[in-house]
Amino acid sequence: MTETRCALIAIIGAPNAGKSTLVNAASGTKVTIVSPKPQTTRFRIRAVVMRPPAQLILVDTPGIFAPKRRLDRAMVAAAWGGAKDADIALLVVDAKAGMTEAVQAIIEKLKGTTRPIWLALNKIDLIDRQQLLPLTAALNAELSFAETFMLSATKGDGIDLMLQAMAVEAPPGPWLFPEDELSDLPNRMLAAEIVREHILRLTHDEVPHHATVETESWKEHQDGSARVDLTIYVSRPTQKAILIGEGGSKIKDIGRRARQELSQLLEKPIHLFLNVKDRANWDDSRSHIRALGLEDEG
Repeated sequence: MTETRCALIAIIGAPNAGKSTLVNAASGTKVTIVSPKPQTTRFRIRAVVMRPPAQLILVDTPGIFAPKRRLDRAMVAAAWGGAKDADIALLVVDAKAGMTEAVQAIIEKLKGTTRPIWLALNKIDLIDRQQLLPLTAALNAELSFAETFMLSATKGDGIDLMLQAMAVEAPPGPWLFPEDELSDLPNRMLAAEIVREHILRLTHDEVPHHATVETESWKEHQDGSARVDLTIYVSRPTQKAILIGEGGSKIKDIGRRARQELSQLLEKPIHLFLNVKDRANWDDSRSHIRALGLEDEG
């Protein structure tokens, strides 16, 4: 019988490097939300990718940046915690943005780790290919990466080659998840994240990162459908007004899109009910930080 292998791979990088897009592309389905806005991912999400005899557990982590709020500190701690626990840390760098201050700061901190560090240059479809070798050389001059890959997560280019290399490097050991499991994200949290994704996509810059979503209740019905009640918290009454929209148009649009996507992902009818509340400084609240599945860093 072939010996099973299993690897925890932390996907780390600066905000907007394309980490979540990469995780979704690698797993072949949506396991983590994506938006054009930075700091979309707030906690660690594990996606299971099978490359028998290896099971690869890709840990999507929040973007690493200079934290200001309690929520920021918890997010950055979650990202570094993911890297600390992993067999391999994959640093994803936006090839178009190149060697930014944020990337340099992450590399400096990675120099102290004993884990193998791999490099993935993402969004290579957005730049001239002649720029890739100098950028790769500059990054490897800062930190000697064990492996380097050129990717386009949106187009799927280079991902399979990277996964094959990860499967080869995976240490012997039992699989941690059933092979038909795609993610460790519970449905209640998935619903909240899908709603938050559509808030990110449909609202002004003032609202997205001052909003959080919590699933209040999930009730399964005998006909196979489910009723899901969620509360959206924002920091100020003005943000609540923007989120609701004229005549409730904005919140209805968010609910409609989230309901359709969630019904498709879970393959059953979902009845979604959204409530909006303004609560000042929710992102500095210990209870809200814990509700997101994050450790309070104080």
